[in-house]
Amino acid sequence: MDLSTTLMLGGLILALLWLVKVKNSRKYCLPPGPTALPLIGNLPQLEKNAPFRSLVKLSKTYGPVMTLYLGWQRVVVLVGYDAVKEALVDQADDFTGRGPLPFLLKATKGYGLGISNGERWRQLRRFTLSTLRDFGMGRKGMEEWIQEESGHLRARIQTHKAKPFDPTFLLSCTVSNIICCMVFSQRFSYDDKQFLHLLNIIANVLRFNSGLIGQVSGGDSWKMYNIFPWLVEHLPGPQHAVFAQIKELREFIEKKIQEHKETLDPSSPRDYIDCFLIRMNQEKDLPTSEFHYENLVSTVLNLFLAGTETTSSTIRYALSVLIKHPDIQEKMQKEIDTVIAQDRCPKMEDRKSLPFTDAVIHEVQRFLDIVPFSLPHYALHDISFRGYTIPKDTAIIPLLHSVLKGEKEWTTPWVFNPQHFLDQNSNFKKNPAFMPFAAGKRACVGESLARMELFIFLVSLLQHFTFSCTEGPDSINLIPAFSGFANVPRSYQIIATPR
Repeated sequence: MDLSTTLMLGGLILALLWLVKVKNSRKYCLPPGPTALPLIGNLPQLEKNAPFRSLVKLSKTYGPVMTLYLGWQRVVVLVGYDAVKEALVDQADDFTGRGPLPFLLKATKGYGLGISNGERWRQLRRFTLSTLRDFGMGRKGMEEWIQEESGHLRARIQTHKAKPFDPTFLLSCTVSNIICCMVFSQRFSYDDKQFLHLLNIIANVLRFNSGLIGQVSGGDSWKMYNIFPWLVEHLPGPQHAVFAQIKELREFIEKKIQEHKETLDPSSPRDYIDCFLIRMNQEKDLPTSEFHYENLVSTVLNLFLAGTETTSSTIRYALSVLIKHPDIQEKMQKEIDTVIAQDRCPKMEDRKSLPFTDAVIHEVQRFLDIVPFSLPHYALHDISFRGYTIPKDTAIIPLLHSVLKGEKEWTTPWVFNPQHFLDQNSNFKKNPAFMPFAAGKRACVGESLARMELFIFLVSLLQHFTFSCTEGPDSINLIPAFSGFANVPRSYQIIATPR
């Protein structure tokens, strides 16, 4: 049998399996959705550069709860604040599942906090939250670490002497050092070549995963790993280089774990790894324990990845916003000068006295919309929702983009407008549709850390510098360079003029 005959036969078998799958779906009261093509599903209906926009457009026809097929995978998409909040908060127990996303499954070998479910997820999440809090997340100890790191950041910026520079890796170093202190009890020099190499890997991973169907750097090819992993595994492409780089990250983490094992003092844990190793030893004879080596490596990988690129990208985007809107930057500086001046580090308790600054930071997060899809959820059992049935093994996308840019929740959703977070008396006001960290039981475990980093780093920078660029405010484009799983901001050469 020649190759063409084999391919035709394989295609026919897959098409028949698809028809059986669709026929079986009809026994459920699925949410409505567009007609799907065999094998490729609704992929042709999604915009390549920003597929989440296509989902919002489709929801105008099919409603806020709809069914699509991304390749072989059935997906229920939740669009708008009401549907997302009802699922993730009001029916939180039904929507705690995390799907076996092929990219994450391979990167973590199926272990760790990010991709786990059931008892493994409960044990690891409870332990991770309590341990990170013990080491200062959301507390004064962590605040002091961030204040110290902000001093290193300012000193490095000073060396550029008000000349243009790209802040991308400098901000990545700064933010990553905070999670490194918590996980490895170590900060790295901004000149450490290995550290810079690891940060470059993390940036590459985010770019590779910059879309559900995703655009690779250069825009000349498309990755389909999360939709057709069994096919893409056997094709040439950037996915192989990315997984080789992830292997490097894992080897770095494994080396750090070994160093911790050799120097561990159970009576005086230094960081997250020490605490996990102590718990591993305590529960080594407990069959139901999830505290074992593979979960440690993959959870540290989760923390290292999640604790670096999203927050540093948000700070970089904030600087672009301030350059584009110098009036906003000046107003923030006046407020900061009045409350803090320049002779001390900002503290979290200052936030209540800086309502405009706080509003701008919130609006940066809303407007950037850094993870428009959120991480997909998964139906671990049949779920009843709004009169429909979401069958077991269905992927669920709570479309955070539709919440952060919802026309009912925001006065000017497509305009950068700090007034979204200010009342008529210029006091800070909360908005329940502010969900950049998702919501419910699967919300980001590092939310309080990220909030603290954004506030202290940005206020500290504005205390000491005014930001601009050679080409002027109009040259700044706030539309992301890549859009998909993550909205990746554009990079600019910026000027930091000492105040």
